[in-house]
Amino acid sequence: MRGLVVALALIPLPALAEFFTLKGHGGPIMGIATAPDGRIATASFDNSVGLWSDQTPQWLEGHEAAVNSVAFNGTAIYSAGDDFTLRRWPSGAIVGKHKGKIVGLAASKTHVATASWDGTIGLWPVDDFTPQMLGPISSGVNTVAFSSDGTLLYSAGMDGALRLWDVSTGQEMQRVVEHGFGINELVLNTQDNWIAYGAVDGVTRVRDLTTGEERDFTLDRRPILALALSPDRGLLAVGDGEGFIMVIDTEEWRIVQDFRATLRGPVWALAFSADGQNIHAGGIDEAMYSWPVAALGDHEQMATAEPSFLKNPDEMSNGERQFARKCSICHSLTPDGQRRAGPTLHGVFGRQAGTLPGYFYSDTLQDSDIIWNDETINALFDEGPDHYIPGSKMPMQRITQAQDRDDLVAFLRRSTSP
Repeated sequence: MRGLVVALALIPLPALAEFFTLKGHGGPIMGIATAPDGRIATASFDNSVGLWSDQTPQWLEGHEAAVNSVAFNGTAIYSAGDDFTLRRWPSGAIVGKHKGKIVGLAASKTHVATASWDGTIGLWPVDDFTPQMLGPISSGVNTVAFSSDGTLLYSAGMDGALRLWDVSTGQEMQRVVEHGFGINELVLNTQDNWIAYGAVDGVTRVRDLTTGEERDFTLDRRPILALALSPDRGLLAVGDGEGFIMVIDTEEWRIVQDFRATLRGPVWALAFSADGQNIHAGGIDEAMYSWPVAALGDHEQMATAEPSFLKNPDEMSNGERQFARKCSICHSLTPDGQRRAGPTLHGVFGRQAGTLPGYFYSDTLQDSDIIWNDETINALFDEGPDHYIPGSKMPMQRITQAQDRDDLVAFLRRSTSP
């Protein structure tokens, strides 16, 4: 079925569904989860989780780096991210920790599973009993999915293998799939006995777990970055690296919608609303967008105003260009900070590192005697944060050309003055 022709058929739904956005994050939306009572949880690059009731957020703070995934399990909310930790809310307590980024999360009534780039899968009992670490396998794990009764766990990752694990013993039971393309996402339909997986080659494959037969769906866009199954299991939504949302009818196994969801950039997160009427999506924009399933193409796209890091480089000075490329996704230049992953740079010159109120700094910066000025900012990007401030949360990056560093410092002086 590769290269199926798109059949743009409207799906009959009640007329109650509406288009809406959830705005308040200060970075891209990396993960979305929905609860049966209608609440929505959003995981963001701004290090926070937003818990939304009637489009009003409660901010769950505590992660020290980007939050990649979030899940409800009926009694609590779990989140995980680039700080290697799994946290349980509302307390924010650290439930478990890996040795690498956690990029996938699944929850059953008894366990939470974490997929990590350290090559392991964490199995964390919700009653705080002794956890298990499955693996390690040969490469990073991207995604996990529990069976409906929670006794089985599927995992997949960079090596292209889809594995089946016994939760009670922690043993690998089967290699369900082995092929040459890394797998980014899984959706398991236990009731109908099939599993869907999205790979870096741009193909969404649906495998019958009884017969082993597979259906392939592709519109030649890659990679697949998000999958979501509607509550009635009738629709499978697919988000890709080029910003489209494809919707597959799982009864007739045909593509019924194909929608350019972003102005630019990928779709990183997808989830259906609890009633199945809306598709929620996240990408490089700082808002979650939700479209009625029956009218995907009738409303605006995500990121209608481009972030600064996507502006045309020819329209910026060199200093602004360096800021846009290296700093803007984590830092703002305004006094309010805008809920970014890093503190605002407003008034940064002359400020002691790690002292801005209201931001969760690493211990390294809190104990630092660095004063931010022309010389220290230049040295930060000359040596790279990992060498200049070992142990800080800043991502590893350098600006190797002296003129580029000088131009950045000059731009920051102009733009951050109180």
